[in-house]
Amino acid sequence: MKTEIQDHAEEHPDRIALIESGGEISYKDLYDEVCSGGALLRSNGLQNKNCILILEPISIKLYIHLLSVFHAGMTAMIVDPSVGKKVLSNCLNICKPDGYIASPKAHILRLTNPSIRNIKKHFHTRGFVPFSKRWQSNRSKIEPETVNSTHPALITFTSGSTGIPKAACRTHGFLLAQHKALAEALDFRSGEIDLITLPIFAIANLASGMTSVIADTDLRFPALAHSQTIHRQCSTHQVTRSAASPAFFQKLHTDEELPAFKTIYTGGAPVFPNLIDAIQKAQPELEIVTVYGSTEAEPISHVSWKDLSEADHQAMRNGTGLLVGKPVTTTEVMICESLFDDTIGEIAVTGDHVLKGYLNGKGDEETKFTHDGKTWHRTGDIGYLDDEQRLWLMGRVSAVFEVENGPVYPFGIECAVMHHPQVERCAVISYQGTPLLCLELSQGNVSDIVADLIDYHFLKFIQLDHIPMDKRHNAKVHYPELNQILSIHPSLQK
Repeated sequence: MKTEIQDHAEEHPDRIALIESGGEISYKDLYDEVCSGGALLRSNGLQNKNCILILEPISIKLYIHLLSVFHAGMTAMIVDPSVGKKVLSNCLNICKPDGYIASPKAHILRLTNPSIRNIKKHFHTRGFVPFSKRWQSNRSKIEPETVNSTHPALITFTSGSTGIPKAACRTHGFLLAQHKALAEALDFRSGEIDLITLPIFAIANLASGMTSVIADTDLRFPALAHSQTIHRQCSTHQVTRSAASPAFFQKLHTDEELPAFKTIYTGGAPVFPNLIDAIQKAQPELEIVTVYGSTEAEPISHVSWKDLSEADHQAMRNGTGLLVGKPVTTTEVMICESLFDDTIGEIAVTGDHVLKGYLNGKGDEETKFTHDGKTWHRTGDIGYLDDEQRLWLMGRVSAVFEVENGPVYPFGIECAVMHHPQVERCAVISYQGTPLLCLELSQGNVSDIVADLIDYHFLKFIQLDHIPMDKRHNAKVHYPELNQILSIHPSLQK
């Protein structure tokens, strides 16, 4: 069975597939490495039913290992490198791998983590690691293993920020459907050069015949990106586009080092209009596309910022939510009934690229339901569809609370407040029954902007030196830490 990588290796063998700091690899050489890697796995007794854990930074090696596992008909397991030891152990308890491919540094985990130590087959990617086989190319090669569309290809995990992580198992058929949906939302074009910050997009790029440049920074922390290095890298390789979290583009823009991309795609966290407006003002010709999705459904919808009308912008400034565009054609969207409103409710989605269930069914009861013979996924987000069938976000279902005048949708307010030039960050929260608007300002005091926020006087305004964000992307409010800060705030003491 031929694969997309094999096709590209035959059609344009010398085209560069992947570029990283200090190296690159063509499609032909990549495919040769993948064939050899598949043979290496097979020669060590691993079979189709086996699952292989890969702990390697985003690099050319990572994609060789990942594609080798696919090539050999096995299942790859990826755990976010930024998770702590406890979450890693929880992931390994959910799914027990048969093989382990990792950098020498990641092999140190064998000393402290019995689950990794007990994996049967170990491979290291460089140097010397005791009781582990060196991953290296050899002359042995195998043809791609024939598997059906329902065969497990890739296992990843939800963040686990609200509890034990859930295992998302993508089949080969699912990955093909996801590639089709991503190709629509991200407009993949063979021969383009893309700056990579998110691992899953590189797989789609390779399937589309594009060149992927791996951003030369620690991709575990996009908000701390090395802006000057990335700018030089993009200039050197004539990068035309990039997909990344809003925190990544925020850092490049703030440092005045945003490369001369033709298009950027951003999502994975709230993308507030003030950031997009600022970037658009600095680079008027740049096309900015926001993409809404989740681990279980990537993508759901997308919108080009240049397609928004002045009425759309005004609506967001008025607190009616964040516009995230029309659903991709492969996604069906349902707005579930709400206790608060007839038109605003939890967003549920279905489609070939929407995960129908978690590994072993653990977590399905929380997010899956059947309607009209289809399995639907509850996103946990609340929103509505407008007259043009465009999707608007109003925040997390769990964040909605009521006041005397009715329900409060925090995200709609936050989207509006973030338009204010003095507001750096904000968060709307009900703390011990008190509705709060927490503000982190770039300058001045709350008293300076009270008149500008008159629509939200049903909230108590609290100025904080710092509103904590998630440790990885620095883009989502970290509510447990925010609650700790509020617990000692002078104005909230009884």
